[in-house]
Amino acid sequence: MASPKLRYQRVIDLVERLIVERNLRPGDLLPSRNELAAMAGVSMITVRRALDELERDGRVAAHQGVGTFVAGSRIVSEPARVGGLLATLEQEGKLLQVRTELLDIVESLPNAHVARVLHIQPEDHVWQVVRLRLIEGKPMILEEALIPVALAPGLGERREELLGSLYEFLGRAYGLVDDYEEQFLEVTLPSQYARRYLRVGAKEHVVRVRGVSFSPQAVPFDCFQQVYPAGGFVFCVSGQTDRHLVRAADLSDWGATPLGRRVSLKQGEGGSSMGNRQ
Repeated sequence: MASPKLRYQRVIDLVERLIVERNLRPGDLLPSRNELAAMAGVSMITVRRALDELERDGRVAAHQGVGTFVAGSRIVSEPARVGGLLATLEQEGKLLQVRTELLDIVESLPNAHVARVLHIQPEDHVWQVVRLRLIEGKPMILEEALIPVALAPGLGERREELLGSLYEFLGRAYGLVDDYEEQFLEVTLPSQYARRYLRVGAKEHVVRVRGVSFSPQAVPFDCFQQVYPAGGFVFCVSGQTDRHLVRAADLSDWGATPLGRRVSLKQGEGGSSMGNRQ
């Protein structure tokens, strides 16, 4: 009798053969799990294990209640690289089209962790800027930026200028130049807010990047969060690791309370799980 490893490898080989023989493209639907089990002569458990393996490798994408699809090539992202979002992304040498939607900007009160990291008082106000980045027309990155109002007065009245590179705008309008950053990256389940805007399922993992941007004078001016669908990206990270200005404990509760209309960003309510902040 074939070993379990050989049985699930048989399903992997079958799926790869079907993709070639049927000339399936990214986004095309694969046969159902029942059909694959019958074709390979294995159990549903074996099929599930094989598809999980293929999904981890980024070769297929499963959508609960819909089916399993051929996955496209992943986008390589360099979240720590300074510059506009387009400069930090790559996909097989292809020039990607990036569009920004401003979901909200509201004056807010930072929580204690954010106030400490930004070197401000808890009663000092911050701008809470929430944006959605669409790559090739598909929503792929959900962002939140918390910027001290004292460093960027009038930002709330300049909505149209927030549709491009945020950091280029902050540098041009307020002299807030992004010199270096500290970031933390984690894989987690999406909040309701992230599920809504990134169109991912409740059990589909996302990658959340949280970080702080510093000016050349070592002034922290932006606490940012970014959320990426985990299956759509490969992350390349390099740089110095000797600053350690932000404690990991500061990431346990990262957000702000709007002073005006409510922006639902809290994990569980709607998503303090945002976050390239360009």
